[in-house]
Amino acid sequence: MESIWTETVNIPPRQALTEDRRVDAAVIGAGMAGILTAYFLSLQGMEVIVLEADRIGSGQTKNTTAKITSQHGMIYENLIKTFGWEKARLYGAGNQAAIDKYQEIIEKEAIFCGFKRLPAYLYSTKENVSSNKDKLIRETKAASQLGLPARFCEKVSLPFETVGAVCFDNQAQFHPLKFMEGLAEKLNIYENTRVLGVKGHQIRTEGGRINARHIVFAVHYPMLIVPGFYFLRLHQDRSYVVAYEGAAPLQGMYYSADQEGLSYRSYGNLLLAGGGSHRTGKNEQGGRYEEIRRRAEREFPGLRERTCWSAQDCVTHDGLPLIGKYSVLRPYWHVITGFGKWGMTFSMLGAMILSDTIAGRENPYARLFSPQRWNFFPSLKKFMADFGESAAGLLWLRHFWGLPGESELLKGQGGIVRKGLRRYGCYKGEDGTLHRISLRCPHMGCELSWNPDEKSWDCPCHGSRFDYRGNLIDDPARRDIQS
Repeated sequence: MESIWTETVNIPPRQALTEDRRVDAAVIGAGMAGILTAYFLSLQGMEVIVLEADRIGSGQTKNTTAKITSQHGMIYENLIKTFGWEKARLYGAGNQAAIDKYQEIIEKEAIFCGFKRLPAYLYSTKENVSSNKDKLIRETKAASQLGLPARFCEKVSLPFETVGAVCFDNQAQFHPLKFMEGLAEKLNIYENTRVLGVKGHQIRTEGGRINARHIVFAVHYPMLIVPGFYFLRLHQDRSYVVAYEGAAPLQGMYYSADQEGLSYRSYGNLLLAGGGSHRTGKNEQGGRYEEIRRRAEREFPGLRERTCWSAQDCVTHDGLPLIGKYSVLRPYWHVITGFGKWGMTFSMLGAMILSDTIAGRENPYARLFSPQRWNFFPSLKKFMADFGESAAGLLWLRHFWGLPGESELLKGQGGIVRKGLRRYGCYKGEDGTLHRISLRCPHMGCELSWNPDEKSWDCPCHGSRFDYRGNLIDDPARRDIQS
């Protein structure tokens, strides 16, 4: 279940860190956000290193659909109501600036990554759901008033009926790993170098210690509990993509305003169909890939499936990323996270903000996305709902509920068994081998839930994920699970 991006590029490997270093800035994480931040800092003459626990782009970047756009769903009317006109304008303007910056870098560095300017469409197929067409028209008006290149379209070039769409002209798409390969050549990156701890200006790894004037956490989900308390400020969502062969290229990128709708974009003769979003750890019934296949093959008949994969997104309570000082207690630590489903655009915008901040320059977008922003919890009700979902204590109570026995496990499926007062996650392979792991997530002790679509144990609190053997897949947990 590898993405088409990993199938079509092979970034040369880098050595692991084997000595102590002293630098101007150290970036933790070699995803899109980390690579871009390091690139901008290096242009300022700073000595920068990037530390990556695995390989360049091996985290969430490889699973993106790689749309670079300021069209982020049905958001601008709500942004104006929630944050006011000026902050909503800055949100849109910052993302537009990020699109232009990608093109500038690609042309300057002569990177061949399939970058293409295309319109982005927000469409709906539902006529009678509280007048979706009227909502699209209002969203178009709101975006236009903010200076965005928005217009309403009655018809779009999809092979099925819609009630209309918001069109943002001159957006972009690309191959993210080919872009990163071009930038990585210019940077000092250490792969297979897991960060074991950060204290003050020092980063500790298995291969050596790094002393840096500035430390940037570009790790998708900040791994330190204090300071910052990011585990209270983020949750994670999963979504799924199926790639099909034999499709005529779409003349645009498409994102559905309908809850069960699919997003579409082309890559060569491939059609990428994405959807099935849910909170990580909340997919006990499964069937997400099958639902995408059912809809996509009905809307684009005659295609052949090439591959499928899934992605994980960090989401904040107020819908805005966290970009800036990690904590007021650590002014030399910086963080870039919480992109929602728009990681490519916000990676660029975040890198622009952080590089300006570290250089002591004013950035017009910094205050809006600051982790210390005063209106981080615009809705107490929403915060309490999210906090309730992520409260470890509530999930621990499940250890005392009625439980199935091992004899009820079916081959090829996961289940939960009880031994005394302890609960275990079990997976019985096709050969009958039983794999058993503790259900306590090593991050903060929440109970894991089975994800049948990916044969993984996922944490509904903070989004850590493990395969059925207990091997760590996704952070914020930092180690595997023992049986």
